Order: sequence, then C-alpha cells, then structure tokens
Amino acid sequence: MSHIAMVSIPAPGHVNPSLEVIAELVRRGHRVTYANDPSYRDVVTSVGAELKPYASTLPVPGDPDGWPEDTIAQLDVFLRDNQAMTPQLRHAYDDDRPDMFLYDIGAAPARVVATQWNIPIIQLSPTYVAWDGYESDMAPLFDQLRSTPEGADYYRRAQQWLDDEGIEATHENFVGRPDTCLVLVPRALQPNADRVDPAHYTFVGPCTGSRAQQGTWQRPRDAENVVLVSLGSAFTNQPAFYRECLKAFGDLPGWHLVLQIGKHVDPADLGPIPVNTEVHTWVPQLDILRQADAFVTHAGMGGAAEGLTCAVPMIAVPQAVDQFSNADRLAELGVARRLDTDQATAQALREALLDLTGDPRVAERLRALQHELQIEGGTKRAADLIEAALR
Repeated sequence: MSHIAMVSIPAPGHVNPSLEVIAELVRRGHRVTYANDPSYRDVVTSVGAELKPYASTLPVPGDPDGWPEDTIAQLDVFLRDNQAMTPQLRHAYDDDRPDMFLYDIGAAPARVVATQWNIPIIQLSPTYVAWDGYESDMAPLFDQLRSTPEGADYYRRAQQWLDDEGIEATHENFVGRPDTCLVLVPRALQPNADRVDPAHYTFVGPCTGSRAQQGTWQRPRDAENVVLVSLGSAFTNQPAFYRECLKAFGDLPGWHLVLQIGKHVDPADLGPIPVNTEVHTWVPQLDILRQADAFVTHAGMGGAAEGLTCAVPMIAVPQAVDQFSNADRLAELGVARRLDTDQATAQALREALLDLTGDPRVAERLRALQHELQIEGGTKRAADLIEAALR
C-alpha cells in the first residue's frame, strides 16, 4: 500500500473532476490523503481519503462577487493563496511524507514541496492544457498584462516566490508546464489538441463513477423525455433566465423539466411552477444526465464533459471564463446550440431543444464522441497510470 497525497483548492470545478480517481485509488488499497480547506472535509472523506487541512485564502466558493474582475487581480488572488499554502503543506506532510503527490492546477505549492523533497508528482488537470507554441500564441495577451505597473509587479512577486523556495524555473513554466499531467477533459474539447505533447500530457477524459455519495435521482415513470437545466454552482443567480426556462419547457408536451436554481434564488421569485417541473437548489447532475434527453448548461468544463459522457444534446448558455469557448466548441462538434443569456428567450430555448432532439445527426455525433471518451479510459486508466508511475 502506497501513501498518495492529493492537493487541491476549495472549489467544485477543481475538486469534483478527480474525486472518482481518488475513490478508485482508495478501492485499490492505497492510503490517500487530501490537502484542502476544512470546508471540504465531508467531500474528501466521502471517497475514503483522509483530510490534511490547510487554511485557504481564496474567496468563498459560490460567491462570484468575491472575485475581482481585473485579470491581474485574479491572478494575484491565486498567487497569494499559493504563498500561504506552501508552508502549511510542508508542515502537514513533513512527518508523513507521501510516496507520490497528485495536484490540481491551482495547487502549485504541491510541486514546490515535491521538488524540494524529490517526490514523484503528477498533475490532474480539470481543464485545457498548454500546447506546443502556446506561449507564442498567447504572447500578445501576456505582453499586455506585463505592460502595466500592476502586471509587472505581479510577475516579479510570482518569480520571487519560487526563487525564495529554491526552485530553479520560471514561474510561467513551473506553473503552466507540468512534467507529467493526466488531462481529465475530453480531447475533443481541447484547443489545438494535435499540438499537445503526449510526452507530458495524457488525455484520460472525464473520470466518472457511481457518485453515490452525491445522492441519486429517479426518472418519473410518466416522463417521455427529461430536460435538465443547471448553471453549475457559481453562476446560479439568474431568476429571469429560470423563468424563461419555465416558459419554454413547462407544460411542453412529452417533457419533464428538472430545474436547478442554486442557493441564491428564492423559488417564490419564479412564479407558478408547472406540473411537469421539479425545482431544486442542487441536484446529483451526473445521475440525472444518465437518464436525461437534453441538457441546458452554462458549458462549464465539468458540465460539458458530463454531457458528452452521457451523450446528451446540449443548449449552452455560457456565463464566464472558458464557458464561451466550450459552448462554441460543442456547437462546432454538432452536439449543442449556443445561446447567450440575452438570447435565451423561451422561444429560442424551446426551438433549440426541439431541433437538437429531433435531429438524428446530433444523436449519431454524440454516440461517436461518447465512444472516443470510452477509449480515452477515464477513471480506470488514470488510476492505472498513477500506479505505473509509483512502480
């Protein structure tokens, strides 16, 4: 039995994608510890891992107002958290050193400590990874960020952090170019996938399992078709959008609507709820998608990947960051329609739903993509590769 240490940050999009890998490693007899904020204790222990608590300085998950809008200010939030995490991580593992570290893209301190202690380490990426030529392709953006006093100061402090830790690497390469990375997203969603170096990056795709710890959902017996509406966990304060969904899908003949509204919206603000509709603050999304016929999603990486895994046609209503590019890519793949929030009227939503679910080419393309994901290997392959690296 080996001791494997996972390090991540307290955010669903950085924890959930690799949870099933952690559970699989535990099932195979390994001792798995998991460094994260104490607020994730129940999540960590639900898959059989032991929590190694550290105090995160990141804004509270689910509160988008806690994050600054400026790009440099956002990067600085992560830098300050990395600086605060590093000594805590060293203290947590100094007397309990693992045989291997696994780490999320937001947990660069794990690579710092692993480098200092000469311990093998593998990154588990829940999103896009860098491709050959990435730095030159993105140079105009990076140069623009560096050109401001705030940007120049951020890059100076980021490099100083690594210098002070005795790490002989540039901050950009150390954080953005892992030696070994398992990519937990579909290769089909990766930009410039043909230019991603297989010597460093292995696409294993979404790592799913029963997720029984998240609860289950039962499809109503009289439901001919099911549509799930969910904007994830961070961008759910959209009562006007939910009302449009109720107009679009409520009482739509042959359809049952599952509407997740998050914790920021009062169900009373939605108005009358049609008889074919159930409203929840949270749902076991993957379990529903396995039984659903359509998915209205914000096209976050997790939701987009789960939609492909379950071969469900999607209406993508992106809200922020990578969701816009994900929405475009899903549309390019022929399995989704993109509707920006101001375009997501009841009529547009209903038309998109009926077009997608009535087009046999969409179903055919979804089956082909689902097969590609099965070949990538998912949870079992990820665990196999981790064990091979241990050996």
